[in-house]
Amino acid sequence: MNTAGGAISEAKEQSKSTPGGTTSLAAAGEVLGVYAGILLYIWRWQETHPFIWVPLLAVVLFSQWARGETFEKMGLTGKEFRECARLSLPVLAAVVIGAVVYAVLEPESAARLATIRAWLSFVGYFVWCAFQQFLTQSYFHRRLMRPIQNPHLRSLVVGLLFAGAHVPNPVLMVATFAGGFIFAEIFYLHRNIWPLAFVQAVAGFLIGTLSPPGIIHNMRVGPGYYFFHMH
Repeated sequence: MNTAGGAISEAKEQSKSTPGGTTSLAAAGEVLGVYAGILLYIWRWQETHPFIWVPLLAVVLFSQWARGETFEKMGLTGKEFRECARLSLPVLAAVVIGAVVYAVLEPESAARLATIRAWLSFVGYFVWCAFQQFLTQSYFHRRLMRPIQNPHLRSLVVGLLFAGAHVPNPVLMVATFAGGFIFAEIFYLHRNIWPLAFVQAVAGFLIGTLSPPGIIHNMRVGPGYYFFHMH
């Protein structure tokens, strides 16, 4: 496994920090501010101010523009796609094998996969997962490169942030923490979000489709988790 590319690229970015750690503090403050805004939207604003996500996204995009981010740096191009996909393949295999085993043990759950509606929903869900990986890896992970220079500790923090956005759903919290940590480790080595988004989409689709609604609560997070009612 070649880790030189990610380490060299990261070292160059960290070298741009100003003396005294001002840039690191600014990056950490920015991460906390944007993340707090996301949590507030999930828990309070999505009902009272449903379009406040627009200025939140604008802050993220402006930050990336102001810092000279490129599509390549954010992992949005085809560069390192194959390398990233190669590292993501074992994760995908584990997810699929786990789903097959569960479906064999719980045959009635497998019936939920045999619908056109379920598979059509996968396309839209992949787009949503790509957006999540854009925020998690292209934005939060990259911002944390300066204040947290240890890549494994940073991956841990990324995993915690990702899981924190899925509170209080216990199934999604466990899955997103594990996925967030692993994806951050892969993104550090190979900057490309597309294989990560695909693996997340497959995992989320299988979890949401196979899991009993009473357990997964229709993949809801925030207050919506508590308002879920089985019909």
